[in-house]
Amino acid sequence: MSGTATEPIVPTPDQVARAPKVVLHDHLDGGLRPATVLELAREVGHELPADTVESLARWFAESADSGSLERYLETFAHTVAVMQTAPALTRVAREFVEDLVADGVVYAEVRYAPEQHVEEGLSLDEVVAAVQQGIDEAVVAADGAIVVRQLLTAMRHQARSMEIAELAVAWRDRGVAGFDIAGAEAGYPPTRHLDAFEYLQRENGHFTIHAGEAFGLPSIWQALQWCGADRLGHGVRIIDDIEVADDGSVKLGRLAAYVRDRRVPLELCPASNVQTGAATSIAEHPIGLLTRLRFRVTVNTDNRLMSDTTMTKEMTALVDAFGYTLDDLRWFTINAMKSAFLPFDERLAIIDEVIKPGYAALAAEGA
Repeated sequence: MSGTATEPIVPTPDQVARAPKVVLHDHLDGGLRPATVLELAREVGHELPADTVESLARWFAESADSGSLERYLETFAHTVAVMQTAPALTRVAREFVEDLVADGVVYAEVRYAPEQHVEEGLSLDEVVAAVQQGIDEAVVAADGAIVVRQLLTAMRHQARSMEIAELAVAWRDRGVAGFDIAGAEAGYPPTRHLDAFEYLQRENGHFTIHAGEAFGLPSIWQALQWCGADRLGHGVRIIDDIEVADDGSVKLGRLAAYVRDRRVPLELCPASNVQTGAATSIAEHPIGLLTRLRFRVTVNTDNRLMSDTTMTKEMTALVDAFGYTLDDLRWFTINAMKSAFLPFDERLAIIDEVIKPGYAALAAEGA
């Protein structure tokens, strides 16, 4: 649909595909190509639940579409199993970035847990180096079309968070931008890893915390007020602290008000949230209300393989569900770039030199 220069422009699917995009929440072990999983599994003798590219892709999507975060997380056993050697990690990282470039992503933070890739004898340093090599190869091949940084994740049910935090600091000038904890929320509060977060704060490090996805407000409160998170991984359950009256008026609880007032970035992942039961549908996803209330909303893919998604698909689904315009997509994208774990001047350069001109060109098409 097109419009005049003064009318909002609802973008076509083609325009969404060509729009500059930023993704902050994208798991390396959740973004493999099905064909690559098959090839690497055959090389290492790992048994998969399907034996063709099409059937394997379908298995991942269906298994992840259960409405349970725990069941969703089980699918990762097969991707992690084929990511235990340096060549495999480099290949997966290279293809991961290649797919982002094809999707119009201009800045990405790629997260994964190094501790899950040491079963065949790699050291944590070797894991990070192998991933960085793959990223570097793809970025060079893209001729500057994308900037990519790593986020190193610790698993919240394990006890290696301090070790991974130290790894993130050791690598922060060599491609690693920050730290994260992930895994099942229930029973594993972020405060179990308080020493790691306090260490990162002393080291002036950046970190995000998976919180407010499967578990509610206490998880978000701990991530922010005990652990000092810069961003919330998902954070969708902040909606539990917002009351909408019958007349449409809205009242924010103290935590929701704090999150909005402080401009805490929410790494929302609509398709994934529907799969894990955090939202019943895209149309009913809290992103609609959170956007209307002008929280610091960002749009992300979470796990492209499991959710059979891309940034283009996520944004197109939001356009279809909420009638979002080019200006709305631009707002999501600039929100994400503002919230990136990248130096201020580098963030500003991408906003001013890439994102704004890209959206201006798309808007000119519809004028």
